[in-house]
Amino acid sequence: MPQGTLEVLLVSAKGLENTDFLSGMDAYAVLTCRTQEKKSSVASGEGSRPDWNETFVFIISEGVNELKIKLMDKDSFTEDDFVGEATVPLGAVFEEESIPAMAYNVVKEEKYCGEIRVALNFTPHHAQRSGDVEEDFGGWKQSSMD
Repeated sequence: MPQGTLEVLLVSAKGLENTDFLSGMDAYAVLTCRTQEKKSSVASGEGSRPDWNETFVFIISEGVNELKIKLMDKDSFTEDDFVGEATVPLGAVFEEESIPAMAYNVVKEEKYCGEIRVALNFTPHHAQRSGDVEEDFGGWKQSSMD
């Protein structure tokens, strides 16, 4: 399994269902890669076609194979509304190391409700050869004071 750094460029979304009846939707995204979670800025007043152009960095370790992007609508006086979610498979970026901005389906209750554009870059961290690694016992290293 690959290990390294995943850079996610959250570009934009379109065709999202407007959850605000009186005003335009103020969308933001919550990106989750296993236990790491990042939150985008709020695209205030951009309605169902928000633009972010924000970059997020995740550290990839064993067993990570997808990125989840949950789209939310920021509300001032009530709980934020869930707009939909996209799942981005990471296998291709682990092989190619760079995937240009592509559209991924946003789904809510198993129904298509728009798309989100994301670009991916992966920088592998190559494991060191065992001869290059200094042994470390229990987090303590012996030091000599001259």
